[in-house]
Amino acid sequence: MAIIEVEGLRKEYRRLRGGRTLAVDGLDLSVPEGGVFGFLGPNGAGKTTTIRCLLGLVRPTGGRARLLGADSNRDLSRVIGRVGSIVEAPALYPRFTGRRNLELLALIDAIPRSKIAEVLEQVGLTARADHLVKTYSLGMKQRLGIAAALLKDPDVLILDEPANGLDPAGIVEVRGLLRELGRQGRTVFVSSHILSEVQQVADRVAIIAHGRLVASGRTGEVLSAGRANRLIVRLDDIHAGLEALTAAGFAASAVDDTLRVDAPPDRGADVTRALADRGLYLSELTPERIDLETVFLELTKEPS
Repeated sequence: MAIIEVEGLRKEYRRLRGGRTLAVDGLDLSVPEGGVFGFLGPNGAGKTTTIRCLLGLVRPTGGRARLLGADSNRDLSRVIGRVGSIVEAPALYPRFTGRRNLELLALIDAIPRSKIAEVLEQVGLTARADHLVKTYSLGMKQRLGIAAALLKDPDVLILDEPANGLDPAGIVEVRGLLRELGRQGRTVFVSSHILSEVQQVADRVAIIAHGRLVASGRTGEVLSAGRANRLIVRLDDIHAGLEALTAAGFAASAVDDTLRVDAPPDRGADVTRALADRGLYLSELTPERIDLETVFLELTKEPS
């Protein structure tokens, strides 16, 4: 079952001085049930606009968005009780305690007070629950915002840049929380530009640029699709190795104390043979490791 479905979504904004800005341009997206889904894109790619359309906060210019099977424009009220969200910074009262903030939200939605202690424990804030929010670190404020989103015990959490502005310790806090929420069977849809963190927690990712989808799938599949088919070779005489591989027809280059050879991993034996024929023996032969940031930059770079 697809928890989030976006088909041909378009959103245009009018500029104050005339003209239009196309924030989302025919976006297609499908998010399955369960786990953490990373929604990635550079600033201005359309991530927040897409989330606002999903939550019924803005009306799309075209296409459609569905959340838990409900059309976001027409019948979102039918499922909104099963959705928790933070769009941009969580709205908190800094002069109230963390517990009091949650009590006010629980009162509005007629949620039992017993749920407050449960979500505070869930996000690791029990010990600081009765301290003023203005004394919280950014990471703690973000976790309190997630606690607020969890009050309804939602099936799906939609979090817009939950690690934005956090220091490394705060990022680790939020990372661990997202991973645990995904393990619980919830669907956690998280937009982010902190790619290393998404790579560690997301089961699936989608990458958008200029309001369009450029890649989507399981995190490992997206990384494999972006793999450069390059081997890293290390040996004592780099220059002789480069000459030997070039003579054998390989495209190679010297980078620091290694050779980068444009060849898939299954050509490793051919690389070894080309070097051995010249009396050269390598000390390392490994596929180049491509991380999500490398794939992201390659897919979203501006055409030259």
